[in-house]
Formats: sequence, C-alpha cells, structure tokens
Amino acid sequence: MKTTYTYAQIVKVAYPIFLMMLVQNLIQVIDTAFLGHVGEIELGASAIGGIYYIAMFTVAFGFSTGAQILMGRRNGEKKFNQIGEIFLFGTAFLWIIALFIFFFTRWSSERVLAKMLHSPHVLTASIEFLNWRIGGLFFACINVMFRAFFVGIIRTKVLTFNAICMALTNVFFDYTLIFGNWGFPKMGISGAALASVFAEAVSTCFFIVYLLLSVDLKKFGFTGIVWRNFRVIRNILNVSTSLMIQNFLSLSTWFLFFLMIERMGEATLAISNIIRSFYMIFAIHIFALSSTSSTLVSNTIGSGKSNEVIALIWKIARLALAISLILVIILFLFPEPILRIYTSDPELIQASIPSLHVILAVLLTLSVGNIFFQSISGTGNTRSALMIECSTLFIYIFWIWFATIHLQAPLAVCWIAEWIYAFLLALLSFIYFRYAKWQNKKI
Repeated sequence: MKTTYTYAQIVKVAYPIFLMMLVQNLIQVIDTAFLGHVGEIELGASAIGGIYYIAMFTVAFGFSTGAQILMGRRNGEKKFNQIGEIFLFGTAFLWIIALFIFFFTRWSSERVLAKMLHSPHVLTASIEFLNWRIGGLFFACINVMFRAFFVGIIRTKVLTFNAICMALTNVFFDYTLIFGNWGFPKMGISGAALASVFAEAVSTCFFIVYLLLSVDLKKFGFTGIVWRNFRVIRNILNVSTSLMIQNFLSLSTWFLFFLMIERMGEATLAISNIIRSFYMIFAIHIFALSSTSSTLVSNTIGSGKSNEVIALIWKIARLALAISLILVIILFLFPEPILRIYTSDPELIQASIPSLHVILAVLLTLSVGNIFFQSISGTGNTRSALMIECSTLFIYIFWIWFATIHLQAPLAVCWIAEWIYAFLLALLSFIYFRYAKWQNKKI
C-alpha cells in the first residue's frame, strides 16, 4: 500500500530532528571526549551525573512528547488555533515541574548517590558535575516544548540552525572551562557541566527569537490565550502521563545499569561511558526517525488515513535499518580510530571493542523495534506503550542483575541487556499493531 509520505518527505522531516538530537547527545559526547583526557574518575563520574540528570529531565521530555502528539493530531485535523495554547500551557506547566526537580535534586542527589556508589572519588566528582548541570533544566524544559511544536506542525528546518548554535556554544565552553584556556577559569568536570547549561540557554534564546520573527502567532493560537482554561493541561496529561512514567522508568533502569557497572571498578565504568557515548551517537538516526514516525502517524490518523499507518511505519523502519547497516559496517571495520576520539589509552581502547561489537547488533534490532514502539504513542495509545515498556524493562533489569551480580560476567555480556531490550520492544510492538484496536483512538 502506498502512503501519503515519500522517502524524501520523511527525510525532510527527520533530518532536522536528527541534527537537534545529535547536538543534544553531542553535549554529552563532547563532555566525554574532553573529560577522557582529564582522567578515568572524571570520565566515569560524568556518566553517573549525566544519566542522573537525564533521568530527571526525561519526565519533562515525556510531557513534551505527549504535547507533540496532540499538536501533530491538531495539525492533521487543521485545528491550528489550538496548537499555540497547547505549547504555552505545556511550557508553563513544565517550568513548575522544573522548579520541583531542581530543588529535589539539589537536596537529595548526594544522599542518594552516597548510598549507591562505592568509589568516594566518583561520588565527589558526580555531585560536583550534577550541581552545575541541573541548572540547565529550566532551559531544557523550554527547548523540548519548542521542539515538540516544530515537529508537531512538521516544520523542522529550524531545528537544524538551533543545533548548530548549541554545538558551537558547547564546544567553545568545554574547551575554555574544562582546561582553563583563553583566560577562563580551569573548572574541570564542573566546566563540562556549565558548558552544557550555556549551550541550552543559547538554544532557548534562538527559539524565542525565531518564533517571534517567523511564525504566524495568530494562526497557531498564541494570541488571546485564556489562562484559566486548565482543560488544555488535562488533555496533555491524558496523553503524556504514561510517557512521563515510561521515559523515567527507561532512564532509571539505565542509571541502575551504570550503578551496577560501577561496582566492577572505575576503569570498567569509564569503558561503559565510552560505549554509552557511541551508542547514543550512532543510534540518533533511529531516535530521530522514531520521533518522525510518531508525529507522522499522529498527523496521518488526524487527517483520516488510518489505513496508511502500517505501510508508513514500515517505510520509516526500512530507512532506519539501511542507515544502521552502513554505520555498523564502518564501526566493525574501524573501531580503534573512532575510539581514539575518547581516549589515547591503548588498554581502554582494546577493552572497549567487545562491548562495541554488542552495540552493533543492538543498532540493527533497534532500527525496527523503536520505530514501531514510538509509533504506538503516535496513535495516542500511550498507556499501551507504557505497558510494553514496563514488561520489557522487567526482563532488562533481570538480565543486568544476573550478568553483573550473579555471573560477574565480562562487560560485553552485561551490554547484551540492550539487545534484549531492543528485541522485546520489536516483538511486543508487532503484536500490538497486529491485534490491538488503535485505528480510531481519540485524543
């Protein structure tokens, strides 16, 4: 069956999302690359602190994803005047969430991490990183709502320019603040965290200026907002609550994974941070196409073409799989030159290669699994997506425990947990689209 969207149109929507996600992950990767030349403790601590931050942030991201699905549906229904109020109410609500998370994190993070981490050096460095990094949450909450807005109305080109601004800002402040170059203070791991905050602040300023200069505010309902209309928040929460829980659980289990790896030693934790950086960078096209699939599915259903959804999802999945295959071949043939970006230590490089090979298998499986899984949310059935995520994470956590604590297996065996997750995600998502009644879901 043919679909409304061609491959060229899918790429046109996905490419700016890809760049935006690339830069968001590059913030972590660039930090990792710079800190890899500072020391193993800083490298491992940035992984712990970074994932702790992302676990907090993912609550906001889940909310914005729900808002994106709603804006995509309204865009497909041509109810443009309702999109602006979804954006503004959603942004205001997220700032309240950000205030709560900020103070909760500053109060609780040291107490929580002290009970979980074995190395006092990693604990001190993780807290130092997190205390600076959490300040970026206020800008990040605004940025994810802007991203949801532009993806929802299928106007993603702006994300490309925003991504470039973020990347340049982060590289500049990483170089100057970590090492104390060009007259800036030498802050080490704190400098990496502060550089990320500056990058997110620049992103927010860019989005605001672009919105005011280039978007028809009246058409999209940004004017004449009735702020007592809390029905908007209720509608967003009806879609996004499951996504917020789902994303938090997903990132929390990954945080748990790194806590268990930390028990294996500081060097092993450093290797896992390198592998995590590889995984996040080389899977970005999957996450970008998954986000594209979610919003295109929502738009397609909104325009009354539910019969085209399955063909559309398969088209996007084939595109993701083709890109993954190219990347897998490159990584398999040239692992060492790419690993040298992160560290010049030959022992760390060699020790990272087995785990890297596991990630190659994960990429191929996730290419199909994550596209179908995120498309479930695009239909509006976010509760079903949460049930699938919980079922998958239960087995994921069991494997982490079994491999790290019970077997005390090599690191590569522990990373097989990611392949198990990707495979189960694909299997359960296929079952959902085959048997569930998703075609006429109203949101």
